[in-house]
Amino acid sequence: MRKYNRNGQLDTVICNCCGKKLIVDQGILREGCICVDHAWDFFSEKDGEIHHFDLCESCYDELTNQFKIAVDVDEQVEFL
Repeated sequence: MRKYNRNGQLDTVICNCCGKKLIVDQGILREGCICVDHAWDFFSEKDGEIHHFDLCESCYDELTNQFKIAVDVDEQVEFL
């Protein structure tokens, strides 16, 4: 869950799963986090809805470790 201040700068990020408040410093998230923004389409029961959530790195690991098919991971060769 993300909250922004009046200037549109990131203020708070809270893991939707465990409720952990992640470190945000001067509008920059300083911890591992996955942000999901998904617009559901015609073939779902949620057609027309857009879902937003954040998971801390621990909750992401816990979730993906339950997958029957492992997450496909590539190495990032350049960092911006």
